[in-house]
This record gives sequence, C-alpha cells and structure tokens, in this order.
Amino acid sequence: MKDFILSFLKLEGFWDIALYLFLVFFIAWLLSRIIRYIIVKILKTRKSDVHKRTSFQFLRNSVKFFVGIFALVFIIITVPVFRSKAAFIFSGAGILAAIIGFAAQAAISNLIAGVFIVIFKPFRVGDYIKLDEKRTGIVEDITLRHTVINNFENKRLIIPNSVISTESVLNHTIDDSHILSFNNFKIGLNANIDLAREIILEETQKLNFVIDTHITKETITTTNTTEVRVIEVSENYIHLRAYVWLNDPFQEFKLKCTLKEAVHKRFVSDGVDLPIVIRKVIK
Repeated sequence: MKDFILSFLKLEGFWDIALYLFLVFFIAWLLSRIIRYIIVKILKTRKSDVHKRTSFQFLRNSVKFFVGIFALVFIIITVPVFRSKAAFIFSGAGILAAIIGFAAQAAISNLIAGVFIVIFKPFRVGDYIKLDEKRTGIVEDITLRHTVINNFENKRLIIPNSVISTESVLNHTIDDSHILSFNNFKIGLNANIDLAREIILEETQKLNFVIDTHITKETITTTNTTEVRVIEVSENYIHLRAYVWLNDPFQEFKLKCTLKEAVHKRFVSDGVDLPIVIRKVIK
C-alpha cells in the first residue's frame, strides 16, 4: 500500500495519472456544484434585490468556467509529464500564443463585455429592454458569453455580450417603472373634438395599471395623468394623442389594444365622425 501511495504521488504511471485526473476533475465538479447551489439559494432569498440578483446570477454562470480553468492549470502544474510538456510548448510559444490569442479574441471580448455589463448595469436580469423593433423583451440571463432576452412570444434571443454592449439600449425599467404611453386616434374633420377627448378620458380611467398621479425625482406633479392633445389637422383627419401614465411597462401593448378598441366602439356609438380618405381623381 505504501509503495502504491508513493508511486501514485509521483504520478509516473498511466493509471496513476488517470486516477489523479479523475479525482481532480471530480473535486472541481463537486466544488462547482456546491458553489452554484449556494448562489442559487442566495438568489432565491434576494429576488427583490435586482442589483445583487444580476451580480449573483452572473457569478453563478462563471463558477463552472473558472473552476474548470483552475483545475486544468492545477493538473498541468502538479503532473510532471504535463509540466514538462507545457514548459516545452511555452518556451517557444510566440507563434502559438498569437494563434490562440487571435482565436480567443471573440471569447475574451464577450467575457470582458459581460463583466462590464454586470459592473455598470446598463440593464439587469428582469429588465424590459429594446434594441430595435425585432429585438425587444425581458433580460432572462447574462452569461460569460451572451445575454439571453425572452421576447413576448416566449422565444429567446441570444446576443453576444460584445455586440449588445455596443448597442443603444432602450431600458424601460432601469430606474423608474412608470412609463408615459402615447395612444394615437384619428377623427373626422367635422368631429366634435371635445366629445372625442371626453370619450378617450373616460375609457382610459377604466383601464388597469393607469396611475392617478406621477411624481418624478424633480417633484413635478400632475393631478391629471391622462391628457389628450390635438397633434395635427390634415386634409383628411384630426390627429389626437392621449398621454397615459402606466405603472407597469409590460402591460403597455395590451392596454394600447384595449383602449383603441374601446374608444373606437364609443366613437361609433356616440356618433363621433371618423376620418374619410379624400382622393382626387385626375382625368
């Protein structure tokens, strides 16, 4: 037994090295699982703390990678045959290092961009963000390589961190979850504007998630959060816009649809003139 242990510690035989590799990787895997389990437990207790939740979730995604790198480096250092090979490779590794560095450029840029996202927090896990008309949704995860966005069709957008960190991001929930929703309506040129405005205001008050007051950090307060203004008078219609403050940005699209339907039905039932397209026929 003593001879076996001494032989194993020298790590000279094939089976000694194989067993050693298995033990190191098993311990690394077990350590990674334990750390990730602890982080998940912390995440569950801090769901309301968005700032720390993003950092802990990114740390959870990083644990497996860094533990694996540490285990690999530890094996190279402690196993004589690997150590000698590594010394030989890196002694003349100028060209090899350049090749590896070029190949890993994208991976490193994604890693650094992910760290910057977590540190500076242009968006966080759970935020509602918009990059363009097709790339919009809720940030579900931030990994070492990419950011996962769950759009409103329950599909996942996988965007590399190096790409999303250079984009202009519209964040609906980063500081204040209250949003001002623009709702546009068109009525005929002979329509009663006051009646149309009254209908829009009445239908707005029936909606959920419409707030009665909105107070900004500059303590600007408005008692009537919904305003209806004439935006444009064209040759075919009068353009009205309702400015509605909502306390939940995730409900905006649904509320827009509900309000448009309700207002249109009221316009028809209350006799508000609707726009008629005027076409000039040139013979």
